[in-house]
Amino acid sequence: MSTNTCFLSTAIPYVNGSPHIGHALEFVITDALARHRRRFGAAVYFQSGTDDNSLKNARAAAALGVSPAHLVARYAGEFQSLAAALDVRFDDFVRTSSDPRHAPAVVRLWKACKSAGDLERRRYRGLYCNGCEQFFSDGELSGNRCPEHAAPLEEVEEENYFFRASRYGEAIRTAIETDVLRIAPETRRREVLRFLEGGLRDFSVSRSAARAHDWGIPVPGDASQVIYVWFDALANYVSTLGYATSAPSFDQYWTRARARSHVIGKGVLRFHAVYWPALLLSAGLSLPTEILAHGYVTLEGQKVGKSLGNAGSVRALVDRYGTDAFRYYVLRHLHTTGDSDFSEERLVAAHDDELADQFGNLLRRSLSLVAREFSGRIPEPGPSTEPDAALRSVGDRALSEHLDAFARFDLNEATAAPLRLLAATNRYFDAQAPWALGKRGDRQRLGSVLYATLEAAWRAAWLLAPAIPGASARVRSDLGGQDAVTPSGTGQVTWNTLQPGACANLGTPLFPKLRHAVPT
Repeated sequence: MSTNTCFLSTAIPYVNGSPHIGHALEFVITDALARHRRRFGAAVYFQSGTDDNSLKNARAAAALGVSPAHLVARYAGEFQSLAAALDVRFDDFVRTSSDPRHAPAVVRLWKACKSAGDLERRRYRGLYCNGCEQFFSDGELSGNRCPEHAAPLEEVEEENYFFRASRYGEAIRTAIETDVLRIAPETRRREVLRFLEGGLRDFSVSRSAARAHDWGIPVPGDASQVIYVWFDALANYVSTLGYATSAPSFDQYWTRARARSHVIGKGVLRFHAVYWPALLLSAGLSLPTEILAHGYVTLEGQKVGKSLGNAGSVRALVDRYGTDAFRYYVLRHLHTTGDSDFSEERLVAAHDDELADQFGNLLRRSLSLVAREFSGRIPEPGPSTEPDAALRSVGDRALSEHLDAFARFDLNEATAAPLRLLAATNRYFDAQAPWALGKRGDRQRLGSVLYATLEAAWRAAWLLAPAIPGASARVRSDLGGQDAVTPSGTGQVTWNTLQPGACANLGTPLFPKLRHAVPT
């Protein structure tokens, strides 16, 4: 196993409509994890994509009178555009209908499962949810409605290929119980284990080509069937790595990787924590090391959905309020693993009251004094005092809490920790009254107070980098700070990174107030 490589992915969404707040949440959470891991020297392969080969995409295209290929290309572009607006930096982005690496990987996975004796053709009848692209058993239902979408189910009878998942239930349960396959949060881990208690059933992995409108990857050797969209979609996690050709990148970032992590919405937990591991075990491939499940988002109290007319507004929100403001609000004020409500008013309040007032104003006040008293150069600190040591202790505690929160998949707390440091720094700055020190000529103590303030602000910027990468980079550049992580990349983080005598750029306000941008 490699000690320094990580595979990290979002789920890949259906592209039968525009992206919504929930997609933005998943993009930002996963990008923050990628940035965090890279800070400590990990070689992270961060990928996303679009799930093109679904029956719901084919039906949506038919309703609009366009081809499925035209429909998915249009909406895939919107997802990529949203990611760029959010400063989400993928290493790869797969479109399952057109990426030349994907179909060969799906076919290879199919053949591997078949060689293991796990695929057979059966006649089947069941209740099907088009929204989930999933059959449901009677025990999973209360009435004739999908538990996820609350929509009526469609009774379908056809002959499909089935995957013998029942052979792998015990192995998956053991992997989860021993944290070989970690599922976070704990509530989702327990949910999967409860599902496995009843035994894992075989499931259908193909659809008739006629019902799928001939949209999808044909079953090898059987043109009357196309491969089930979830079998197809889950394979994206290895297709981009070169699984079809046994490329070195597949060995590096999957087989030998220290972490193989999927960040997903809770609604697709079963597919990633049960069915995907079963397929991998059948094919003789390594399991993911962790499934990180986030909650759902409502928009101003309303459920968000592509069919509700409120999905496309997310890009407008990012354009109106800015990338860092949006990312900060999503990570600090939307619950990572629980359900949350998105509010424009609360986004603006979080930016103005927390980032502008606590962070931007602190920098403005301290850098103004540096410009006036030290000609814009970071001062040399004098002997440390008890208040200086206390502030540094708060900084050390913020770092510890920040790292622990990332390890627990609690990005709300990871983003809150540097805010506590900023609050303490503001109190320190006010109590030490550096403006008064300047007036009475105590330049040594003045230098110490300003250095300690700027160093704490720099540390807060470093801690906030996964959440607000643009603003954080500007702070660190303006203060001339060096990388806080030791060259070994072991996770040791140092103080005293600011160089006395270096230029400290006052510049324009870091976080201009947003309240004027709220629509009336």
